[in-house]
Amino acid sequence: MIQQNTPKIAVIGFGEAGSCLCQGWGRPNVCAFDIKQHGDSESALEKTAQMEGAGIIVGDNVATIARDADLIFSTVTADQAHVAALAAAKSIKHGAYFFDLNSCAPSTKQKNAALIHAAGGRYVDVAVMATISPKQHQTAMLVSGEHAEAGITIMLDLNMKPVHVPGPIGRASTIKMIRSVMMKGIEALTAECFSAACKAGVADEVAASLDASQAKEGWRAQATYNMERMTTHGIRRAAEMREVATTLSDLNVANQMTAGAIEWQDQLGNLGLSLLEIHGLEPRIEAINERINTKQQS
Repeated sequence: MIQQNTPKIAVIGFGEAGSCLCQGWGRPNVCAFDIKQHGDSESALEKTAQMEGAGIIVGDNVATIARDADLIFSTVTADQAHVAALAAAKSIKHGAYFFDLNSCAPSTKQKNAALIHAAGGRYVDVAVMATISPKQHQTAMLVSGEHAEAGITIMLDLNMKPVHVPGPIGRASTIKMIRSVMMKGIEALTAECFSAACKAGVADEVAASLDASQAKEGWRAQATYNMERMTTHGIRRAAEMREVATTLSDLNVANQMTAGAIEWQDQLGNLGLSLLEIHGLEPRIEAINERINTKQQS
Protein backbone atom coordinates (compact mmCIF):
# COMPACT_ATOMS: atom_id res chain seq x y z
CA MET A 1 0.00 0.00 0.00
CA ILE A 2 1.32 3.43 -0.92
CA GLN A 3 2.08 5.48 2.19
CA GLN A 4 1.96 8.97 0.69
CA ASN A 5 -0.84 11.22 1.88
CA THR A 6 -1.27 12.68 -1.59
CA PRO A 7 -0.36 10.04 -4.15
CA LYS A 8 0.20 11.20 -7.70
CA ILE A 9 -2.66 10.16 -9.95
CA ALA A 10 -2.59 9.59 -13.70
CA VAL A 11 -5.70 8.96 -15.79
CA ILE A 12 -5.41 7.27 -19.19
CA GLY A 13 -8.37 8.34 -21.30
CA PHE A 14 -10.40 11.49 -20.69
CA GLY A 15 -13.77 10.52 -22.07
CA GLU A 16 -16.89 10.16 -19.94
CA ALA A 17 -15.34 7.83 -17.35
CA GLY A 18 -12.00 9.60 -16.99
CA SER A 19 -13.50 13.07 -16.80
CA CYS A 20 -16.16 11.95 -14.30
CA LEU A 21 -13.54 10.43 -12.02
CA CYS A 22 -11.45 13.59 -12.07
CA GLN A 23 -14.46 15.81 -11.48
CA GLY A 24 -15.65 13.60 -8.63
CA TRP A 25 -12.28 13.46 -6.92
CA GLY A 26 -11.81 17.21 -7.20
CA ARG A 27 -8.08 16.75 -6.60
CA PRO A 28 -5.33 19.04 -7.87
CA ASN A 29 -2.30 17.79 -9.78
CA VAL A 30 -4.06 14.92 -11.53
CA CYS A 31 -2.36 14.21 -14.85
CA ALA A 32 -4.16 12.74 -17.85
CA PHE A 33 -3.71 11.78 -21.48
CA ASP A 34 -6.34 11.05 -24.11
CA ILE A 35 -5.71 9.54 -27.55
CA LYS A 36 -7.72 12.36 -29.13
CA GLN A 37 -4.82 14.69 -28.29
CA HIS A 38 -3.07 12.99 -31.22
CA GLY A 39 -6.06 13.20 -33.55
CA ASP A 40 -6.91 15.91 -36.05
CA SER A 41 -6.15 19.45 -34.94
CA GLU A 42 -9.75 20.36 -34.11
CA SER A 43 -10.31 17.26 -31.96
CA ALA A 44 -6.94 17.71 -30.26
CA LEU A 45 -7.63 21.34 -29.40
CA GLU A 46 -11.10 20.49 -28.12
CA LYS A 47 -9.87 17.66 -25.91
CA THR A 48 -6.97 19.70 -24.54
CA ALA A 49 -9.31 22.58 -23.74
CA GLN A 50 -11.67 20.18 -21.96
CA MET A 51 -8.84 18.81 -19.81
CA GLU A 52 -7.41 22.22 -18.99
CA GLY A 53 -10.89 23.49 -18.14
CA ALA A 54 -11.21 20.66 -15.63
CA GLY A 55 -7.92 21.65 -14.00
CA ILE A 56 -6.11 18.58 -15.30
CA ILE A 57 -2.41 18.50 -16.10
CA VAL A 58 -2.26 17.53 -19.78
CA GLY A 59 0.28 14.80 -20.52
CA ASP A 60 1.99 14.13 -23.84
CA ASN A 61 1.42 10.37 -23.91
CA VAL A 62 0.67 7.37 -21.70
CA ALA A 63 4.29 6.60 -20.86
CA THR A 64 4.90 10.18 -19.71
CA ILE A 65 1.97 10.37 -17.31
CA ALA A 66 2.57 6.84 -15.99
CA ARG A 67 6.24 7.44 -15.19
CA ASP A 68 5.76 9.40 -11.96
CA ALA A 69 2.29 8.20 -10.97
CA ASP A 70 1.55 6.22 -7.83
CA LEU A 71 -1.96 5.43 -9.03
CA ILE A 72 -2.90 4.92 -12.67
CA PHE A 73 -6.54 4.69 -13.72
CA SER A 74 -7.14 3.31 -17.21
CA THR A 75 -10.49 4.46 -18.63
CA VAL A 76 -10.19 4.03 -22.38
CA THR A 77 -12.47 2.32 -24.88
CA ALA A 78 -12.46 -1.48 -24.68
CA ASP A 79 -10.51 -1.88 -27.93
CA GLN A 80 -7.71 0.34 -26.58
CA ALA A 81 -7.41 -1.23 -23.11
CA HIS A 82 -4.53 -3.57 -23.98
CA VAL A 83 -2.74 -0.83 -25.91
CA ALA A 84 -3.01 1.44 -22.85
CA ALA A 85 -1.65 -1.25 -20.53
CA LEU A 86 1.23 -1.96 -22.91
CA ALA A 87 2.15 1.73 -23.04
CA ALA A 88 1.90 2.15 -19.27
CA ALA A 89 4.04 -0.92 -18.64
CA LYS A 90 6.93 0.73 -20.46
CA SER A 91 7.35 3.35 -17.74
CA ILE A 92 5.30 2.37 -14.69
CA LYS A 93 7.33 2.68 -11.53
CA HIS A 94 7.82 -0.20 -9.13
CA GLY A 95 4.89 -0.66 -6.78
CA ALA A 96 2.53 1.69 -8.56
CA TYR A 97 -1.11 0.61 -8.82
CA PHE A 98 -2.78 0.19 -12.20
CA PHE A 99 -6.58 0.27 -11.91
CA ASP A 100 -8.08 -1.18 -15.09
CA LEU A 101 -11.65 0.17 -15.26
CA ASN A 102 -12.16 -0.81 -18.89
CA SER A 103 -15.07 -2.97 -20.05
CA CYS A 104 -13.04 -5.96 -21.23
CA ALA A 105 -13.19 -9.73 -21.32
CA PRO A 106 -11.51 -11.46 -18.35
CA SER A 107 -8.83 -12.81 -20.68
CA THR A 108 -8.00 -9.28 -21.80
CA LYS A 109 -7.72 -8.16 -18.18
CA GLN A 110 -5.38 -11.09 -17.48
CA LYS A 111 -3.17 -10.14 -20.43
CA ASN A 112 -3.06 -6.55 -19.19
CA ALA A 113 -2.20 -7.73 -15.69
CA ALA A 114 0.70 -9.82 -16.98
CA LEU A 115 2.18 -6.72 -18.62
CA ILE A 116 1.82 -4.55 -15.53
CA HIS A 117 3.11 -7.17 -13.11
CA ALA A 118 6.11 -7.95 -15.30
CA ALA A 119 6.98 -4.24 -15.21
CA GLY A 120 6.78 -4.12 -11.41
CA GLY A 121 3.34 -2.58 -11.07
CA ARG A 122 0.31 -3.79 -9.14
CA TYR A 123 -2.73 -4.53 -11.28
CA VAL A 124 -6.31 -4.18 -10.03
CA ASP A 125 -9.27 -5.51 -12.01
CA VAL A 126 -12.16 -3.03 -11.67
CA ALA A 127 -15.62 -3.44 -13.21
CA VAL A 128 -17.77 -0.30 -13.37
CA MET A 129 -21.31 -1.56 -12.81
CA ALA A 130 -23.45 1.43 -13.81
CA THR A 131 -23.42 4.54 -15.97
CA ILE A 132 -20.68 6.65 -14.43
CA SER A 133 -21.98 10.16 -15.08
CA PRO A 134 -24.64 10.47 -12.33
CA LYS A 135 -22.49 9.38 -9.36
CA GLN A 136 -19.06 9.96 -10.92
CA HIS A 137 -16.29 8.49 -8.71
CA GLN A 138 -18.90 6.99 -6.37
CA THR A 139 -20.38 4.74 -9.04
CA ALA A 140 -20.64 1.11 -7.91
CA MET A 141 -17.50 -0.84 -8.86
CA LEU A 142 -16.46 -4.45 -8.36
CA VAL A 143 -12.79 -5.21 -7.64
CA SER A 144 -10.89 -8.48 -7.90
CA GLY A 145 -7.37 -9.89 -8.13
CA GLU A 146 -4.40 -10.35 -5.83
CA HIS A 147 -4.08 -6.61 -5.15
CA ALA A 148 -7.82 -6.06 -4.76
CA GLU A 149 -7.89 -5.43 -1.01
CA ALA A 150 -5.03 -2.92 -1.09
CA GLY A 151 -6.60 -1.34 -4.16
CA ILE A 152 -9.92 -1.02 -2.37
CA THR A 153 -8.23 0.80 0.53
CA ILE A 154 -6.83 3.29 -1.96
CA MET A 155 -10.19 3.69 -3.69
CA LEU A 156 -11.89 4.30 -0.33
CA ASP A 157 -9.32 7.01 0.38
CA LEU A 158 -10.48 8.60 -2.87
CA ASN A 159 -14.07 8.42 -1.60
CA MET A 160 -14.99 5.76 -4.15
CA LYS A 161 -17.45 2.89 -3.65
CA PRO A 162 -15.63 -0.38 -4.40
CA VAL A 163 -16.91 -3.85 -3.53
CA HIS A 164 -14.51 -6.77 -3.21
CA VAL A 165 -15.16 -9.82 -5.39
CA PRO A 166 -12.94 -12.62 -4.04
CA GLY A 167 -11.06 -14.44 -6.73
CA PRO A 168 -8.45 -13.94 -9.43
CA ILE A 169 -8.03 -11.13 -11.91
CA GLY A 170 -10.93 -11.22 -14.34
CA ARG A 171 -13.62 -12.33 -11.90
CA ALA A 172 -15.03 -8.82 -11.45
CA SER A 173 -14.99 -8.33 -15.20
CA THR A 174 -16.65 -11.71 -15.74
CA ILE A 175 -19.65 -10.49 -13.76
CA LYS A 176 -19.85 -7.28 -15.79
CA MET A 177 -19.36 -8.95 -19.18
CA ILE A 178 -22.02 -11.60 -18.62
CA ARG A 179 -24.40 -9.04 -17.13
CA SER A 180 -23.93 -7.01 -20.31
CA VAL A 181 -25.42 -9.85 -22.36
CA MET A 182 -28.71 -8.92 -20.71
CA MET A 183 -28.28 -5.17 -20.23
CA LYS A 184 -26.89 -4.33 -23.68
CA GLY A 185 -29.07 -7.01 -25.23
CA ILE A 186 -32.19 -5.37 -23.79
CA GLU A 187 -31.07 -2.09 -25.33
CA ALA A 188 -30.67 -3.78 -28.71
CA LEU A 189 -34.02 -5.54 -28.36
CA THR A 190 -35.60 -2.19 -27.49
CA ALA A 191 -34.20 -0.65 -30.66
CA GLU A 192 -35.49 -3.52 -32.81
CA CYS A 193 -38.90 -3.71 -31.13
CA PHE A 194 -39.75 -0.02 -31.00
CA SER A 195 -38.29 0.83 -34.40
CA ALA A 196 -40.88 -1.57 -35.79
CA ALA A 197 -43.60 -0.39 -33.40
CA CYS A 198 -43.12 3.25 -34.37
CA LYS A 199 -43.09 2.43 -38.10
CA ALA A 200 -46.27 0.42 -37.72
CA GLY A 201 -47.91 3.12 -35.61
CA VAL A 202 -48.50 0.84 -32.62
CA ALA A 203 -45.83 2.05 -30.16
CA ASP A 204 -48.32 2.97 -27.43
CA GLU A 205 -50.12 -0.36 -27.68
CA VAL A 206 -46.90 -2.39 -27.65
CA ALA A 207 -45.58 -0.43 -24.66
CA ALA A 208 -48.84 -0.94 -22.75
CA SER A 209 -48.80 -4.65 -23.46
CA LEU A 210 -45.20 -4.96 -22.27
CA ASP A 211 -46.06 -3.02 -19.10
CA ALA A 212 -48.92 -5.41 -18.40
CA SER A 213 -46.71 -8.48 -18.78
CA GLN A 214 -43.74 -7.09 -16.82
CA ALA A 215 -42.34 -9.85 -14.63
CA LYS A 216 -42.40 -9.15 -10.89
CA GLU A 217 -39.98 -11.93 -10.04
CA GLY A 218 -36.23 -11.50 -9.77
CA TRP A 219 -33.92 -12.39 -12.64
CA ARG A 220 -32.90 -15.77 -11.16
CA ALA A 221 -36.52 -16.92 -10.92
CA GLN A 222 -37.30 -15.51 -14.36
CA ALA A 223 -34.29 -17.25 -15.93
CA THR A 224 -35.24 -20.55 -14.29
CA TYR A 225 -38.76 -20.25 -15.71
CA ASN A 226 -37.54 -19.18 -19.17
CA MET A 227 -35.33 -22.25 -19.55
CA GLU A 228 -38.33 -24.55 -19.11
CA ARG A 229 -40.49 -22.53 -21.49
CA MET A 230 -37.84 -22.67 -24.21
CA THR A 231 -37.16 -26.40 -23.95
CA THR A 232 -40.88 -27.17 -23.84
CA HIS A 233 -42.14 -24.71 -26.45
CA GLY A 234 -39.02 -23.64 -28.33
CA ILE A 235 -39.99 -25.17 -31.69
CA ARG A 236 -43.37 -23.41 -31.69
CA ARG A 237 -41.83 -20.17 -30.47
CA ALA A 238 -39.15 -20.32 -33.15
CA ALA A 239 -41.90 -20.65 -35.77
CA GLU A 240 -43.64 -17.60 -34.31
CA MET A 241 -40.39 -15.63 -34.29
CA ARG A 242 -39.90 -16.43 -37.98
CA GLU A 243 -43.19 -14.66 -38.57
CA VAL A 244 -41.90 -11.81 -36.40
CA ALA A 245 -38.86 -11.62 -38.67
CA THR A 246 -41.16 -11.45 -41.69
CA THR A 247 -43.13 -8.66 -40.02
CA LEU A 248 -39.96 -6.65 -39.41
CA SER A 249 -38.75 -7.25 -42.96
CA ASP A 250 -42.08 -6.02 -44.30
CA LEU A 251 -41.55 -2.85 -42.24
CA ASN A 252 -37.95 -2.60 -43.52
CA VAL A 253 -36.57 -2.92 -39.98
CA ALA A 254 -33.37 -4.88 -39.29
CA ASN A 255 -34.03 -8.07 -37.30
CA GLN A 256 -30.69 -9.28 -35.97
CA MET A 257 -31.99 -9.76 -32.42
CA THR A 258 -35.03 -11.66 -33.68
CA ALA A 259 -32.75 -13.90 -35.77
CA GLY A 260 -30.75 -14.72 -32.66
CA ALA A 261 -33.94 -15.50 -30.74
CA ILE A 262 -35.02 -17.91 -33.48
CA GLU A 263 -31.73 -19.79 -33.20
CA TRP A 264 -31.93 -20.08 -29.41
CA GLN A 265 -35.59 -21.14 -29.37
CA ASP A 266 -34.95 -23.66 -32.15
CA GLN A 267 -31.89 -25.13 -30.46
CA LEU A 268 -33.47 -25.57 -27.04
CA GLY A 269 -36.83 -26.66 -28.44
CA ASN A 270 -35.19 -29.42 -30.46
CA LEU A 271 -33.36 -30.93 -27.49
CA GLY A 272 -36.33 -33.18 -26.66
CA LEU A 273 -35.84 -32.28 -23.01
CA SER A 274 -38.42 -31.67 -20.29
CA LEU A 275 -37.33 -29.56 -17.33
CA LEU A 276 -40.63 -29.78 -15.45
CA GLU A 277 -39.20 -32.19 -12.87
CA ILE A 278 -35.87 -30.38 -12.65
CA HIS A 279 -35.89 -27.46 -10.24
CA GLY A 280 -33.49 -24.55 -9.86
CA LEU A 281 -31.51 -22.50 -12.36
CA GLU A 282 -28.17 -24.33 -12.21
CA PRO A 283 -29.69 -27.85 -12.48
CA ARG A 284 -31.77 -26.76 -15.49
CA ILE A 285 -28.78 -25.16 -17.22
CA GLU A 286 -26.71 -28.27 -16.48
CA ALA A 287 -29.40 -30.52 -17.96
CA ILE A 288 -29.55 -28.36 -21.09
CA ASN A 289 -25.77 -28.42 -21.53
CA GLU A 290 -25.61 -32.17 -21.01
CA ARG A 291 -28.26 -32.74 -23.67
CA ILE A 292 -26.49 -30.36 -26.10
CA ASN A 293 -23.20 -32.23 -25.55
CA THR A 294 -24.91 -35.59 -26.06
CA LYS A 295 -26.44 -34.41 -29.35
CA GLN A 296 -23.10 -33.05 -30.55
CA GLN A 297 -21.35 -36.35 -29.83
CA SER A 298 -24.00 -38.53 -31.47
